[in-house]
Amino acid sequence: MRIGELAERSGTSRDTIRFYEKNGLITSTPGKNATNNYRDYPEDNLVRLDFFTKARDAGMSIADLKDIIDAMAGRCDRAVAESVLRAKVDDLKERAEQIRRVVAFLEQGLDASRSGDT
Repeated sequence: MRIGELAERSGTSRDTIRFYEKNGLITSTPGKNATNNYRDYPEDNLVRLDFFTKARDAGMSIADLKDIIDAMAGRCDRAVAESVLRAKVDDLKERAEQIRRVVAFLEQGLDASRSGDT
């Protein structure tokens, strides 16, 4: 698919897609027509772009994403890959716990507000 279709189907801007491609996070191939500069993007980029959007919303950096993609693609030693992925999982679990504690605190505030105990 071309970049316009990928952008539309993924909900990601063309500029963001180009940025991810420039940083080696997604791939494309030259189009079949040699008279233009169109690129073809494989279908699996949709899954990656969805993951990237969610990961970026969770606070992951481009460097984090590159490490994860390299680890999952086997472009580094298996022990290193496992270490990278384990560290990211642990980090996200810790953040989830922090968020859970903040939500609980805010819910206590709501409860106190409703009962007039503020």
